This record gives sequence, structure tokens and C-alpha cells, in this order.
Amino acid sequence: MTEKLILVSHPLCPYVQRAAISLAEKGVPFERVDIDLANKPDWFKAISPLGKVPLLRVQRDGEETVIFESAVILEFLEETQANPLHPADPYARARHRAWIEFGSAILNAISRFYSAQTEATFIAEGDALSAMFDRLEAELADAERNGPWFAGERFSFVDAVHGPVFRYLDAFDRIGDFGILDDKPRVRAWREALSERRSIRQAVVSDYPQRLHAFLQAKGSHLSTIIRRNDPAKPFAQARSA
Repeated sequence: MTEKLILVSHPLCPYVQRAAISLAEKGVPFERVDIDLANKPDWFKAISPLGKVPLLRVQRDGEETVIFESAVILEFLEETQANPLHPADPYARARHRAWIEFGSAILNAISRFYSAQTEATFIAEGDALSAMFDRLEAELADAERNGPWFAGERFSFVDAVHGPVFRYLDAFDRIGDFGILDDKPRVRAWREALSERRSIRQAVVSDYPQRLHAFLQAKGSHLSTIIRRNDPAKPFAQARSA
């Protein structure tokens, strides 16, 4: 049986990244196809019930199955591919699934933070986001960890989900010091370990930081105002090293 996997993607989508990371960790060859979500091609609209990425197109023996929603894609990969990323124990597995959902909630909080229109809302959303990382800090402290990953020595789906989360913090750090990870040494150490993982580094295009910076600058939000206030003419490469 021949099988081909095609990951339908957008360069900035964090949910696509978690699928790409998981495929790489499992050693599964796949093709990645980027689309413009502002101008969705007809073929994409025909196969995407929700009009979102990621989609995983699984082609085998002349037939195609389309899987949508990142959480479903991760579970499908776990059920069909080698190199498990979930714990074998059902109690530990349920805990990991819960923290995967928490990772999605953090992404929603990040979106509210960078979309906030007023300074007061921006500060409030930043405090709420920092509080979510406080919960992660406590969880990492309570867990019996003997390694750099969420579960210790073994890389898991929870790590794959939070790698893209920390990419946003990388972007925020280039703009200013918002104190989101202050007094969270375990989260910071986890973030650093994830940033060095090959599957996570290769889950985005080489110019991803510039693309994300441009996206944040164009949002018309309070964060966009801070970017322009810092230096509207300063090239990204200079801003990154400042």
C-alpha cells in the first residue's frame, strides 16, 4: 500500500506547525502546500468544511481522505504512525490531552493580547496571559521531570503544541519587555529547550520572524502602535538585534 501525506498550510498558522512538528518527530515524509487564507483557492474550499488550516490529505491506492482540525490530525498520526508521542498510560495520556487544550487556550489568549485596541486592554490581556503561564510553571514544578520536556526525557505532543506558542513570545520580545514570563524559570527553560529542537525550528519557513513581525505591525492594535513608536523606519534585522 502506497501512502502520501500532504499538509495544507499557511506560513503563520501555529496549528499547522504542531502538525508539522509531530510529523517530523514521527519520521513521516510529507509534502507541505501553503495557501493564502485571504484568497482561498476553490480546491481548498471544496475539501475544507471549516475553511481553515491545517488539512491533512492522505492519499493511498488512488483514494484520498481529508482530515481537518489539528487535534484530530495529531490523534490520527498517533493511531496510524510509529514513534508514539502520547504516553502509554491512559491517565498520563488524558493529562497530556488536557494540557494540549491548555496550549490552544494560550494561543487564544495570545491573539487577544496582540489584537487589543487600547493600552488598558493590552495590559489586562498581558496579565491574563502571564497568569496562564503561571499555571504552566506550577504544573512543571509538580511533575516528576528528569529532562527538558513537558514529560521529562520524552518529547510529547504537549511539547509539539507549545513550540509554536513560544514563537509568539520571541516576536513580542523583539518589540518590548512585557514581563510575560517573569518569575517563571521552569517555563523559560522549557521554552529554550523547545527553541533548539530540530523539528520545531524546521516547522516554519526561514523568514517566519519577519512575516510575523509584519503581521503584528499591520494589525492596527495597541501592539502595532508600540512597534511604530519604537522606530517605524527601522528594518526588521536591526530591530531584532537591538
